[in-house]
Amino acid sequence: MNRIDTSFLKNIQRRRALFAILPALISISLLGCGTQSPTANVVPTTNEKVVQAVGAENEYADVIKQIGGKYVNVTAIMSDPSVDPHSYEADTKDASVVSKATLIVQNGLGYDDFMAKLEAGSTNSNRIVIDVAKELSYSDDTKNPHLWYKPDTMPKVAALIAKDLEKQLPDQKQYFEDQLTRFNNSLKTWTDDLNQLQQANAKTGVAVTEPVSDYLLQAANLDIKTPWAFQAAIMNGTDPSPQDVKTQQDLFNNKQVNVFIYNTQAVSDATKALLSLAQSNNIPVVGVYETMPPNHTYQTWMEEETINILKALKNGVSTETLS
Repeated sequence: MNRIDTSFLKNIQRRRALFAILPALISISLLGCGTQSPTANVVPTTNEKVVQAVGAENEYADVIKQIGGKYVNVTAIMSDPSVDPHSYEADTKDASVVSKATLIVQNGLGYDDFMAKLEAGSTNSNRIVIDVAKELSYSDDTKNPHLWYKPDTMPKVAALIAKDLEKQLPDQKQYFEDQLTRFNNSLKTWTDDLNQLQQANAKTGVAVTEPVSDYLLQAANLDIKTPWAFQAAIMNGTDPSPQDVKTQQDLFNNKQVNVFIYNTQAVSDATKALLSLAQSNNIPVVGVYETMPPNHTYQTWMEEETINILKALKNGVSTETLS
């Protein structure tokens, strides 16, 4: 394995330090980005209006909060990193939160279908719903619904959020525009990480359990060798065919891949067996997540997973969970 150059190590150390202090710096502004009551957020002390907002997934809730700042009160529906989002079931608490929201961001493509039922159960003529897949013109037959891993998704979503917040609070248009600029500028670190990953490892073979991070891997021009049918089966909670299982196993046994990307939130006997097989063949493992892990923003989450893949390919380092 090639050693990581000194400048890269220094960048990692600096970023690790940032990850360590960032939660404390942003904790006040992000208190509402979980499943807790919307009243947990810090709101303006004046009589200024605050928009009640919901992100179906906590990564979308985080971006709403980053754009809306003190003028939004945000709740995330799905935020538990130990739960497979594909099997999430909404409850009465979720229904209550949705009923009060005038801004909702949801993924679409069948990933969070329960949101449509919640919204239908409490209609609101003032409510704006951003269905990300529809707004970004994805067709209904799009195979991979994990849109937030695609680098150009969140800048577009952030712009939509700013636009819709301006409709509800027109007096704060400049504030939202400034927040949007700040958000877009903050994505440069992740873009730089992706460029470094691509430049050093283009066309390198990788294996995955399912397509949760495929958009990121494709952006880095890595070669995903796991059969799509295998990925789809794991994503949908069904058994992959024996032929696809053998193809996947051969990737490890024949050393055709240099890293194994493991979805920590969709674990089954089949994925556990592959994890053991990767470990026994000394293939580094990188854990990825479907919902934003604790103590992260959307940006730091994407940055750290990208860095972990780069470390795995450069130094053979496994990072099965995020810090």
